[in-house]
Amino acid sequence: MFSMFKGDPAKKLKKQRATLLEQALQAQRKGDIRTYSELSAEADEVFKKIQALEASQG
Repeated sequence: MFSMFKGDPAKKLKKQRATLLEQALQAQRKGDIRTYSELSAEADEVFKKIQALEASQG
């Protein structure tokens, strides 16, 4: 009954991924390729978590 009040964990991860990608974009514009690469890798890991979570939910 109270499951409708629970937050969607995928939504939180999607927001985190969007933030990481935005930070990566800003780093790339500044010419900081190392930071861009690290942030992009983190965003990819978050994306994999999102896919796994959505696959387990159905």
